[in-house]
Amino acid sequence: MTFNDDEPIVATQDDLGNKSEAFLAGKTSLRIISKNEAPLEESKFKVMLELTGAGSGNDRRGLDLVMVLDVSGSMKGDKLEKMKTAVRFVIKKLSPIDRLSVVTFAASSERLCPLRQITEHSQTEIENKVKALVADGGTNIAAGLQTGLQVLNDRKLTGGRAVGIMLMSDGLQTDGDATKVPVGKVPVHTFGFGQDHDPKVLKAIADNSIGGTFSDVQNEDNLSIAFSQCLGGLLSVVVQDLKLTVTKLESTIEKVSAGDYPQSRDDTDGSVTISFGDLYIKELRKVIVDLLLPAVSSRMGADVLEINYTYRCAGGVKLFEANPIVANITRIGTSVEPEREEVMIEENRVRTAQMMKEARVMADEKKLEDAQEKLVEAENLLEDVVDDQSNPLIEMLKSELQQLLKLMQSQDIYEKKGRSFALSSETSHNRQRFATRGDVENLRLFATPRMDTYLEQAKSFDEDPSKPLPTVDDDVKQELAADPLASIVGPISYYIQMAIQSLKSIDDILNRSRP
Repeated sequence: MTFNDDEPIVATQDDLGNKSEAFLAGKTSLRIISKNEAPLEESKFKVMLELTGAGSGNDRRGLDLVMVLDVSGSMKGDKLEKMKTAVRFVIKKLSPIDRLSVVTFAASSERLCPLRQITEHSQTEIENKVKALVADGGTNIAAGLQTGLQVLNDRKLTGGRAVGIMLMSDGLQTDGDATKVPVGKVPVHTFGFGQDHDPKVLKAIADNSIGGTFSDVQNEDNLSIAFSQCLGGLLSVVVQDLKLTVTKLESTIEKVSAGDYPQSRDDTDGSVTISFGDLYIKELRKVIVDLLLPAVSSRMGADVLEINYTYRCAGGVKLFEANPIVANITRIGTSVEPEREEVMIEENRVRTAQMMKEARVMADEKKLEDAQEKLVEAENLLEDVVDDQSNPLIEMLKSELQQLLKLMQSQDIYEKKGRSFALSSETSHNRQRFATRGDVENLRLFATPRMDTYLEQAKSFDEDPSKPLPTVDDDVKQELAADPLASIVGPISYYIQMAIQSLKSIDDILNRSRP
């Protein structure tokens, strides 16, 4: 059976679904952060690269979303009703350039509807199908995931679309093995609902995809919030197939730290390429490149790293290849320049995430005291990171450590709540992407402005689902009113950066040609 019955996008307003690709440049901005100087002798050197999604949501081409929902017997009662409310929030937020399909699974899977263009009519029909759901049977997560993937893979209309799967489950899988299902390039975001789900399975599913996340939703009242945060990202995809390549110049690349995104190395030129997949508006990816600089005999300017990146605009087909950018420094007799604070903070975030993972492994091995000591050690190390202890990222890291410590007060608490929190934390840090867990209002690591807006909307919707919600188009209009130049700042900044790079290159050539 094939699912090639996806609905076409029928224009309901001017140029709907027919956006141009006039401004390819500047959809991702690149910032180089490093010290300006290094000593003459052989030395280690760090360069941090910061990629940011730029632009506005008014040029997106639409989302093809599949929601894969657990309707097994354990979902009966209040859980099922909470899920229905959360799904209704998603349905109401989508616009006519988006399409939605709903798949359910229990002992087997069922597609409730094909990918349907979201109109007032289809919204009502899909909502009615969701309202009619009943819970019964086993938990065949693999079947649900396979059906959801087939819906996307069998589409007739694929060009110019962002895609995603949101999969939620409240229990242990009873049939098949969802961790073995190949997901290809589709980002799969999973949600563990309640205290009886299997976080290892759900995290593995998300990890199998590029950019997918696992959210820990133990508080059943937070499912709408969790869905809203994921949706806020999927509805603000600004670039796709983002790849960053770093190539050694007057240096050797020792290590590239970019979470668990796929890396490939080219031995011919010593370059390393990281594949990031999608990037949301205002979302950041930080990469730390550890270099070994060779010894030199006298003061000189040195080009240490070449940076290239490529992407497709969200929903576009053309590949944009940014002009190469070179990181350069000055080699001097003795350098006493301190490490840049931004680099120190990012290194400590990575270190803290690693220590939380080590603590989780200890707790899994029932070495709870060792795990607690590891978390306390991580807390203490954060105290001396920066002079300004009000740094928001450091404060959120401290909050995350404190929440995890509370969930490791006993082995029983850890088994019920702590492991799921820890695994969600790991996928969030590895992907540098928000995932719901713990205190979702205060633990906002990697959240984007759109997600912050949807947090408040979801809270309001849960209080009164009959209250009208702003559409995604309303959200974009509000963002543009607050920042009317958002759509052109990126391209302007890009061309200014290229001009500065060219001037530096000319100056470097002139300096090196002087006797």
